[in-house]
Amino acid sequence: MTTTQARVLRTEIPGPNSRELQRRRDATVAAGVASVLPVYITEASGGVLQDVDGNSLIDLGSGIAVTNVGNAAPEVVEPVRRQVAEFTHTCFMVTPYENYLQVCEELAALTPGDHEKRSALFNSGAEAVENAVKIARRATGRPAVVAFDHAYHGRTNLTMALTAKSVPYKHGFGPFAPEIYRVPMSYPARDGRPGEQVAREAVERIEKQLGADQVAAVLIEPIQGEGGFIEPAPGFLPAIAQWCRDNGVLFVADEIQTGFCRTGAWFACDHENVVPDLITTAKGIAGGLPLAAVTGRADLMDAMPPSSLGGTYGGNPIACAGALGAIRAMREQDLAAAARAIGDLALPRLRALAEDTDAILDVRGRGAMIGIEFVKPGTTEPDPETTARIAKACHAQGVVILTCGTYGNVIRLLPPLVIDHALLSEGLTVLEEAIREHAR
Repeated sequence: MTTTQARVLRTEIPGPNSRELQRRRDATVAAGVASVLPVYITEASGGVLQDVDGNSLIDLGSGIAVTNVGNAAPEVVEPVRRQVAEFTHTCFMVTPYENYLQVCEELAALTPGDHEKRSALFNSGAEAVENAVKIARRATGRPAVVAFDHAYHGRTNLTMALTAKSVPYKHGFGPFAPEIYRVPMSYPARDGRPGEQVAREAVERIEKQLGADQVAAVLIEPIQGEGGFIEPAPGFLPAIAQWCRDNGVLFVADEIQTGFCRTGAWFACDHENVVPDLITTAKGIAGGLPLAAVTGRADLMDAMPPSSLGGTYGGNPIACAGALGAIRAMREQDLAAAARAIGDLALPRLRALAEDTDAILDVRGRGAMIGIEFVKPGTTEPDPETTARIAKACHAQGVVILTCGTYGNVIRLLPPLVIDHALLSEGLTVLEEAIREHAR
């Protein structure tokens, strides 16, 4: 790590150099590409981001759950440097290379289940989801795909159809891909019902409105991300997975945000021993380089005709080198245990704070994937305005946090799994002070 692991504020946030760069941005970058915090980064490592004004910010976002192993991790940097010097691209579909195979071997070993598996590599989470849907439809011969309330699966046309939230992701961008259907999601803070009961309601809706024999796949985030860090009640995921097995429907786990040690296990499905037919991964897989994958049962993956899967940059050799380094770091440093330790530090503090205010509906999460849901005091009415004020106050104090949720009322914490605990504790103190000031 080259960046000092400390919060340092030399200017206001954003500082003058960042504001100057923002003026240049306004003249050249499309307005539809927004940034949470317009500070311009020059260096990052561990749990710190350094900006062009010399400020060092505590990173509780990890580039949206991407830099699980920390920014510029040596285990990622060195193999990437070697690969760049050797060759940067041939296209795996033209002339292949070994590190693509090695990534697929790692995925076969790490993803849930001990069955024989195959993988195909892509560039982004949305691309992985689209290909999972292609595979499911081709393998089953069925058209329908079921997604859930509060789901987020991407911004392409098909994944917008799968995503539940309209603004800003879908509004005005239709029409969307057909044969996408939505059913209830277990949301313990709001429905308070056992997981099996909500699963029965979801299944009944599928059977009544579609018929099981029309469904190619049920697609679900084991813990929802953008939808609000919603962790379904125990029993919900196993019940849905069992219905899929009983009816020849593919259970597809979108582990793009939850995967690679983020929740305290290699994958969130592991917490309830759920084994998906297909699993999509991206974000944390390659330490900050663009890489994604669909991994699934060998019989399903091998049923795809030659050249029906792929893409020019899918499984780029540089990204594959980064992935192998990131996976090595996760394994050698036991970053699943590190994620659990982050949760053990953060969750009790935040839950104690929630006891102090009736503006917090719920503090939830697993490992280093934690959400705080804000409501109008004494009600269950979402309070996105207070949530935004808290986030803004944290940003001004040099702590990068993100918001999410269907109602925009959840603060999400996604620190790098290698963050120094003193630094994390300092970031939590800033957050607690902002909550005390703005959520009363």
